[in-house]
Amino acid sequence: MFFLNSIWDWFWFCFWVFAYVAYLFVLVYVLIDIFRDHKLNGWFKALWVIFLVFVPFVTALVYLIARGKGMAERSARKQVEYEEYSEDEIRKMSFANPAEEIAKAQSLREQGLITDGEFEALKNKALGGKY
Repeated sequence: MFFLNSIWDWFWFCFWVFAYVAYLFVLVYVLIDIFRDHKLNGWFKALWVIFLVFVPFVTALVYLIARGKGMAERSARKQVEYEEYSEDEIRKMSFANPAEEIAKAQSLREQGLITDGEFEALKNKALGGKY
């Protein structure tokens, strides 16, 4: 590249690439938060989006100042929902019936496919313990 002749050119190029990517992240995060907020009226959502399209830097800055605290609260609440959802799903899918899982492990042990130690580990896992 003809414009990257010195180390300072590289420095400024990397700085502006970083700033641009950070700016894009802020815009996307603000857009996600606009649609995540269920208390915000649809017309206000449309207005925020229109301003983000035509005056993105100023709009993102105003949004972060005016609604930044709410953004953090909505994000934290959503994170808790994700964690609860994933833990519930894992519990549902892991072992439907511990007795069936222990019987399967016993069958595998009798066939010689697993060792006694592996059987104990599967049994503990089926009963909700650690490996």
